[in-house]
Amino acid sequence: MQVADLYIRVSTDEQTKGYSPRSQEAVLRDYCYAKDIEVRYVVFEDYTAKHFDRPEWKRLMALLRRQQNQSNLLLFTKWDRFSRNASDAYQMIGTLKKLGIEPQAIEQPLDLSVPENKMMLAIYLTAPEIENDRRGLNTKAGIRQARKEGRHTGKAVRGYINKTAENGRKYIAINEPDATYMRWAFEQVGDGIYSCESILNRAREKGLRIDKNTFMLNLRNPIYCGLIKVAEHNDDPEHLVRGQHEPLISEELFWRVQRVMNSRKRASHGTSIATPKELILRGFLKCNKCPRNLTGSASKGNRAYTVYYHCRSGCGVRHRALDVNAAFIYELMQYIPRPGYPQLFVKSIVDAYNDQVAENKRYVFQIREKIAESNQKIERARELMLDGEITPAEHRKVKEEVGSTVVSLESHLRSLNVQKSTPNQVKNLAEKAVRLLCELDKLFEICSIEAKRLLIGTFFPEKLTFSEGRCRTLKVNRVAELIYLKNKELRAKKAAKNFLKSL
Repeated sequence: MQVADLYIRVSTDEQTKGYSPRSQEAVLRDYCYAKDIEVRYVVFEDYTAKHFDRPEWKRLMALLRRQQNQSNLLLFTKWDRFSRNASDAYQMIGTLKKLGIEPQAIEQPLDLSVPENKMMLAIYLTAPEIENDRRGLNTKAGIRQARKEGRHTGKAVRGYINKTAENGRKYIAINEPDATYMRWAFEQVGDGIYSCESILNRAREKGLRIDKNTFMLNLRNPIYCGLIKVAEHNDDPEHLVRGQHEPLISEELFWRVQRVMNSRKRASHGTSIATPKELILRGFLKCNKCPRNLTGSASKGNRAYTVYYHCRSGCGVRHRALDVNAAFIYELMQYIPRPGYPQLFVKSIVDAYNDQVAENKRYVFQIREKIAESNQKIERARELMLDGEITPAEHRKVKEEVGSTVVSLESHLRSLNVQKSTPNQVKNLAEKAVRLLCELDKLFEICSIEAKRLLIGTFFPEKLTFSEGRCRTLKVNRVAELIYLKNKELRAKKAAKNFLKSL
């Protein structure tokens, strides 16, 4: 009497909850009853047939190896339940025969001892494989077309949520509070002061739940500024299209973040966003004897702890934190505008703003001309296609290449038109900024650790060094540099005036 194991497989959860598994089992049991075949085990599988790395199949094979000669048939309804990969299927059939087991599809029976039947087996196995490949190509083509139309496909990134409209169309919408956290993270990275890891840690404290790798990938994802990336395919190059979803940040901020992150690959990794108040300059100080940055720690003395900035290398650089912090405060005070300069500062800012607005108008006009020229190229290509001088494929290539240029130009144009202020608004803002600069020492004393480090990074974009009792840097913020030079000029005039009086 023959003994058989029954193998029942479906590919999706929907089928598992439906009638397919019970239907397959009923058909197989009826067949065994009619053929007087004893049923030993019934194996249910919910997995793809593209390969044999399936959980239940591996358990079945282990069982068949342990219990050889206890069954001689492996039955399933159709060959696509057994496999959808012809090469893997032939290899597995050989393995089963070595174990003394004959695999057989009851609805597509084949006597594999007859050579001609191997041709039919190839058809049974190859047809589902071709169907899988075709379905995969169609799915990829559909996804690509959806992205070319500006629709996000797949799971929404952090700050967005997947939704379905009343007409069944799927889209992504802004999801709070994650959207606020991600917007804040982009703004912090765009400032170029703090490290991405430090910003991530602070975002987690605020409530953002995300791992580091996903966070770094999200900072590179143009979906946040309203753009969808269409991957390269055949002769179609990778390009960006305008998305149908609401952007979370401006395109100008997104590209600024990319520049900051790219520059950090070549240079430093930024500083931490927080630090102990005694080590306010940690991350901004560079060793004056070697290329390393100074770190900080407390050292226990006879009576109390003393905090030091020190180098981790063997160069031996070590400074008392109190001395370094005091020298930095003295250096910072050099950038407080002297009497008579604030009014000039405000006037210079307003004049520069008016000049910039005029320049932007000319620049906007040039960009619009380029957009118009690009659209004319697309229209000319369309006319040439209609006249039969170029093929539709050539027209499509021209349209996509020039179209990506138009998208980039339009994106840049929108960034130039964002939040334009009036001269009076700029004047009021400049006056407020000058008042804060005039009280820079008081502001630095009362603000939080995070605000202090933001202020340090704003004034001193490059590392500071401490030597001979002074803090020095090769480069400061351009505005701060102008204030410093003007203060020196005013002090020089005052000194000259006092000298003339003494004569």
